[in-house]
Amino acid sequence: MKADPAVQRRLLDLAEVDAELNRVNHRRRTLPELEEIGHRERELQAQRDSLVAAQTSFGDIDRDAKRLEAEVDQVRKREDRDRKLMESGGSAKQLEDLQHELQTLARRQGNLEDELLEVMEQREALESDVERARAGVTEAEQRLADVQHSRDEAMADLDSAEAKRTVERESVAGTLPEPLLALYDRIRASKGVGVGPLQGNRCGACRIELDRSKLAELRDTAADDVVRCEECGAILVRTKDS
Repeated sequence: MKADPAVQRRLLDLAEVDAELNRVNHRRRTLPELEEIGHRERELQAQRDSLVAAQTSFGDIDRDAKRLEAEVDQVRKREDRDRKLMESGGSAKQLEDLQHELQTLARRQGNLEDELLEVMEQREALESDVERARAGVTEAEQRLADVQHSRDEAMADLDSAEAKRTVERESVAGTLPEPLLALYDRIRASKGVGVGPLQGNRCGACRIELDRSKLAELRDTAADDVVRCEECGAILVRTKDS
């Protein structure tokens, strides 16, 4: 394949644009915000798990408190009923039984109220745990939202850079003959780098030195011949510094 030396040198311009596009894509895949988002998502999930655990514990103690409150209310109603029965009179045996039951109910009420007081204290502490856990979730959500916003801004900058470089690539590629461009794209797709300058006796694409026989062959090759590196297969562009 033949191509004007000036046209071949434009391949180096195209390669620089492609290298910048590669850097943009690499940056997009390795944004530090992406790793931090993963960290913040795990943190948020842990906070949500803590909230669920706190709410579960609070729900259990709240049910205990309501059960004890109901039992205390039942004892009080039973006491009221017994006192009304005593006030209405009756046999000595009936009054004695009622008095005994009232004493039993009083002890029962005292025990229940002591237990209820302890449960209410636990309930208050667990309610505070729920509020702290809920605040932790809110803070974790905000931290996640902040880093997501930073990621979106960084992605927008990269999208802008990519769009600019894509226009540049189309402009440079449009000046190249189709066969030469196709060869470059094919090599680049398979090798990663499609072209490199001949820098002294070294290939600018793979950085490997060419042997003497290859250099001698290049000196005898016409300037418009498209030559390739025997090591990496990239197109070798001869410049004034070659």
